[in-house]
Amino acid sequence: MSASTDDRTGVFNLRDLGGAPCPDCHGTGELRIDSENINEHFEVEKQTVITQCARCAGTGRVAAG
Repeated sequence: MSASTDDRTGVFNLRDLGGAPCPDCHGTGELRIDSENINEHFEVEKQTVITQCARCAGTGRVAAG
């Protein structure tokens, strides 16, 4: 039986565990951006945008150095 590299199975690459936590996302692999907007009724709407961290490509780790 061959090992699967499918992300849904919980299999991970051992190399992803090396390195230091990403300083931009603090090791989570995602960035959260809080924003506020005022709508046409002058009410403040708040939202949080969650996106993949560009520095670590969502792994949460960067090369040590």
